[in-house]
Amino acid sequence: MKWVERLHDTQACFLLHCWPFWARRDQFPPDGSWRCWLFLGGRGAGKTRAGAEWLTEEIRSGRARRVALVGPTMTDVREVMISGESGLLSVGLPQERPVYEPSRHRLSWPNGAVGYAFSAEEPNRLRGPQFDTAWVDEIAGWNGNEEAWDMLQFGLRLGDNPRLVATTTPQPKPLIKRLLEDDSCKVTRGGTTANAANLAPGFEAALRAQYGHSEMARQELDGELIDTVEGALFQLSVIDQYRLTHAPDLDEILISVDPAVTGHSASDACGIIALGRAGDRAFVLADATLQGAQPSVWARRVADLAEAYEADAILAESNQGGELVRQVLAQAGTGRAVQLVHARLSKKVRAGPVAQLYEAGRVHHVGHFRELEDEMRSFTGAGSNSPNRLDALVHGITHLLLRPAAPRISRV
Repeated sequence: MKWVERLHDTQACFLLHCWPFWARRDQFPPDGSWRCWLFLGGRGAGKTRAGAEWLTEEIRSGRARRVALVGPTMTDVREVMISGESGLLSVGLPQERPVYEPSRHRLSWPNGAVGYAFSAEEPNRLRGPQFDTAWVDEIAGWNGNEEAWDMLQFGLRLGDNPRLVATTTPQPKPLIKRLLEDDSCKVTRGGTTANAANLAPGFEAALRAQYGHSEMARQELDGELIDTVEGALFQLSVIDQYRLTHAPDLDEILISVDPAVTGHSASDACGIIALGRAGDRAFVLADATLQGAQPSVWARRVADLAEAYEADAILAESNQGGELVRQVLAQAGTGRAVQLVHARLSKKVRAGPVAQLYEAGRVHHVGHFRELEDEMRSFTGAGSNSPNRLDALVHGITHLLLRPAAPRISRV
């Protein structure tokens, strides 16, 4: 583009910061009249830039004079919405940018507009102030704090046309579902692929290689809202509600195995799940499931996992392989007692009581297990698919929390 070389410094600076020149169509606000713009986007889709640029234009035009900035936490507002690479201190012409006063959680623009930062963790701070414009970010990460959203709505009452933009990764959270059903809320969507040129080389390719076309990839990269499956026994919202980053001290640790007796690409996966128990609660520690592995290979994986987690015992379904399963595990040198369980009831009947434990908050996932959780969210009991990760999980939790009164293994 030789014409760029002919620009003088002022023109080049203007072009560099001219958002309409650089933006994609999905990063522009919707046409027509609206009160709320919901931008659902994958990771790195340019959501933050879109929100910051929209707000900057509203301030430049004089339509925004008193602004609310709301994020999951105050740190998120400061580090992403304000000071981030695509935040308010980085967009627009340099002479138009605001001054940030961290101690007052306040931004002041040269034209007199002011903005105030709020955390969704403190909804009561939104009870008194009033605004004509708002930008809220990552409402999927507000951890059920819909009260912050509601308090903001009551305060969004200044000017002739108070409006807000909500930028977020899509998750089937109640607030996002509520906005999708609201006729006054216009929705746009964007994916990571569309913005790949502005991301680190290989970023998207690496994630695609790892996550493929799983539900997590569709949600986190493609910006799709992956809702619950009708009739599914397990709900992601429940798993999320009780998810932990660390497990407590455990009374018992178990490796649960749903064996595969053949080892080729079309074989069922061998479900391998590490679980623990503390009191009357169970903790999912790891998913080491293998697809298409020979028995000696998955048995070695079980042995390694048992060693890594210092497991007390190994539990394995015996429907396929019977005593051969015990022999394969013994040959792998697990060094643990192997208890076999024969599944007599259907998968759905076995999974039902475990699903109730999840609902009761007695099962915690320690971290994220995307493939296991995909199986759980889609399992209705219909069809002939074989959810091997889920089978191993159900056997393990049943053993830890639902077996008849039996001697407990105590860890010393």
